[in-house]
Amino acid sequence: MRTYELLLILNPTLNEEERAAALERITTLVRENGSEPDNVEEWGKRKLAYEIDKLKDGDYVLYEFKADPANIAEIDRVLGITDAVVRFIIVRRDNK
Repeated sequence: MRTYELLLILNPTLNEEERAAALERITTLVRENGSEPDNVEEWGKRKLAYEIDKLKDGDYVLYEFKADPANIAEIDRVLGITDAVVRFIIVRRDNK
């Protein structure tokens, strides 16, 4: 198993219930693909460097988790079709 970081930018117009539901779906997605999030940091709303879909701000969340490399493609696919997610990136970290 390798260590990964997932940085999400969520739509800042989501209300608290929608935001909580989106984060719960993402956590469930990570768990279903053979991992448990080691650390979840909610960075809050921050100004974007440039507009994305007419949004000037984004709600940032960082997940750290361990997973099998074969499961990353499924996480990537589902995040790509999730409406609440504006942008995301999954990066492999060196195991410590």
